[in-house]
Amino acid sequence: MIMSNIALVGCLMVTLWVVSVARRDVSIVDPWWSIGFLLVTVNSARLAGAGEARWLVVGVVAAWALRLWAYLLSRAIGKPEDPRYTAFRERFGPARYWWVSLFQVFLLQGVLVLVVSAPLQLAASAPGPDHMGVLDVLAAAMTLFGAAYEAVADAQLARFKARPDRPPVMDQGLWRTSRHPNYFGEVLVAWGCWLFAADEPLGPALVFAPLLMTFLLVRVSGVAMLDEHMARRKPEYRAYMARTSALVPWPVRKGEAGSGPTP
Repeated sequence: MIMSNIALVGCLMVTLWVVSVARRDVSIVDPWWSIGFLLVTVNSARLAGAGEARWLVVGVVAAWALRLWAYLLSRAIGKPEDPRYTAFRERFGPARYWWVSLFQVFLLQGVLVLVVSAPLQLAASAPGPDHMGVLDVLAAAMTLFGAAYEAVADAQLARFKARPDRPPVMDQGLWRTSRHPNYFGEVLVAWGCWLFAADEPLGPALVFAPLLMTFLLVRVSGVAMLDEHMARRKPEYRAYMARTSALVPWPVRKGEAGSGPTP
């Protein structure tokens, strides 16, 4: 099961890399992150055989993964390469970056998919009769709530950006009480996915998966990076940061309501 999951994710990432070389656009990898999770979950459940709890895991992961994939893909259509990847291309030089990106972006993301999805692989391949339990229901509820929270945050931001008369900042809806409600939803998804495996013998040891995902979203590629970027671009962002929680929704400080920046 493990080797076939590695092969599946490896094929996905190498295929995306080949397309990226032809298009000179490394950022095509981003929408396919969630599809990697769906691939390994479906494959693990398929190899383990039918079971109500296994297919609950598959259904929940599919709902999250396909929504996120469609949203990121639609947002990327017609757009140039993400500036982050363009900066790497310039740093390494076009003559080298075509093969450097295979390791720096695609295979690295593939490894992260395999590591972070470890609880899903365990839950979807669990031996035994695999009856649905209370923990499975709680895991599904947390994961679906996180996915829905992220979807609402994405939709609110998309509507805001589509307004020709939009103010320079946005602090309405879910963005009023959190600077990154979409990442908060993604963190809930990560912890909900771990709960699916928490009652398995090896499940507690796999808590590193949601911890790693939370760390990446808060300290590496999510909150910290965007906050720094937006604080440089928009002077209003520092005031928004001062009055608004970074991740976990929290009431705005009394008397400090206003407009926060476009994330």
